[in-house]
Amino acid sequence: MGKILVVDDAAFMRMMMKDILARGNHDVVGEAEDGKQCLLQYVKLKPDLVTLDITMPELDGMNALLALKKLDPNARVVMVSAMGQQELVIQAIKAGARDFVVKPFQPERVIEAVNKALAC
Repeated sequence: MGKILVVDDAAFMRMMMKDILARGNHDVVGEAEDGKQCLLQYVKLKPDLVTLDITMPELDGMNALLALKKLDPNARVVMVSAMGQQELVIQAIKAGARDFVVKPFQPERVIEAVNKALAC
């Protein structure tokens, strides 16, 4: 079980992710709708893991990931992408993301990615 920060600009996506994580016995300690809020929440909440949407306004997922890793090199991040974002996902993994999940969510895959990232 881990403390998780859910970051996505779409409220219904955050709600779906929170529901999946709760069913996987994880504790969602906070949520953010863009990369700037993500960084503020990360410092405040010190979560064990962040689920981070790639495509967001203000500060997108890639730049938020880079900023998180600068803030905390040990930050555990699972990227959330839409279909067709393979290039961005590859860049994110190279930049330090532990794993990724694709929308629409497959609950088993989300739990698998989160558990794997928390075990590292």
